[in-house]
Amino acid sequence: MTTFALVGAGPGLGLAAACRFGKAGHSVALLSRSAQHQDNLAAELARENIHARGFTADVLVPASLTDALQEAADTLGPVEILQFSPVPRGDFMKPVLDTTAADLEDPLAFSVKGPLTCVNTVLPGMRDLGRGTLLFVNGGSAVRPKASVAGTSIAFAAESAYAAMLHTALADENIHAAQLIVPGAIRPDSATSSPEALAERRYGLHTDRKGFRHYAEPMPDLRDGTPCSSPFAGP
Repeated sequence: MTTFALVGAGPGLGLAAACRFGKAGHSVALLSRSAQHQDNLAAELARENIHARGFTADVLVPASLTDALQEAADTLGPVEILQFSPVPRGDFMKPVLDTTAADLEDPLAFSVKGPLTCVNTVLPGMRDLGRGTLLFVNGGSAVRPKASVAGTSIAFAAESAYAAMLHTALADENIHAAQLIVPGAIRPDSATSSPEALAERRYGLHTDRKGFRHYAEPMPDLRDGTPCSSPFAGP
C-alpha cells in the first residue's frame, strides 16, 4: 500500500481529497499543526474504512515537515501522492503598498520553502517506487496577482514557478507535478468547486498525468466577473 500525504489537512477540501484517494486504496497521512484536528479527520475517514493517521507538522518549520513525512512513509507506506494545500494566514494578505520586505518572509517560507522541503523529503521514495504525483492547489492570485493580497500573490507565483520546474524536471522519471487553480470560493452546491468535485479533479490529475496547470473553473473576467479564458493561463 502506498500513501497519499496531505499537507494542510482540514475539513472540506482536504477531507474530500483524503476520502477520494483513500477509497482508491491509498493509506492517508494527515499533516497539520493540531493533533486533535488530525484525530477528528482520521475518525471520519475510518467510518469510510480508510486507514488514516495524523502527523503533527508546521509548514513554517521545515524540520517538522521532514520528520512528519518520513514517519508517515515508515508507518503507512511510501508516499506516492503528495498534496500541498495548507491555508495561508490572514496576515499574508496585506495590500501591496502596505507590504514590507519583512511581511514577505513568512509567505515565501510558507509557499516556497514548505513545498520544497516536502518534495525533497518524498522524492527518494517516489524514485524507488518508479512513480509519483505532486499536487499543488492554489487560488487565482497564483496566476492573476491581486494588489489587495500582495503576500499570497507573490508567494503563490513563486510556488507556481517551482512546481512548473518540477513538472519538467521529473517528467522522465514518471513523477508528475500538477497545479490546480481554484479561482473562486469552494461551494458545497457547485458542480465544479465543491469539495467532492475538486477531490475528483485532483484524483484525475493523478491518474491522467497530462499537463501542468489546470483550472477548477474559468477565471472571472476582471470587468464584470463573468468567466473568461484567463490571459495568465499556462499550459
